[in-house]
Amino acid sequence: MVIDFRAAVEARDPDALAATLADNVVFRSPVAFKPYPGKAITAAILRGVLRVFEDFRYVRELSGEGGRDHALVFEARIGDVAVEGCDFLHLDERGLIDDFTVMVRPLSAAQALAAAMAAQFEQIQREASAG
Repeated sequence: MVIDFRAAVEARDPDALAATLADNVVFRSPVAFKPYPGKAITAAILRGVLRVFEDFRYVRELSGEGGRDHALVFEARIGDVAVEGCDFLHLDERGLIDDFTVMVRPLSAAQALAAAMAAQFEQIQREASAG
């Protein structure tokens, strides 16, 4: 459920976060063209994001008709760079996230995120391989 996801993020709890993901989740990054399919890599990317973002907070939540589409608007920092963004989530029939797209603004924030996540990428790959 999206409520569980939001609570897991706000608690900075990577295990609870991973529990909200479907095995076949597809993650679409704001800074990489290629989507990342699978729970292991998505969970590892989200752990990396938890390490990179500072002062992260959701400021608004929007839900689509039927309750399976959600948008969570957030604000955060990466060093001195302010980040505004949105997590677009789609839930499968079991209430698990099966499609996860992130968008960020402004360009300086996307660039800071790209650099910070690039520095995390080896660790993300190791974590994803470990399952």
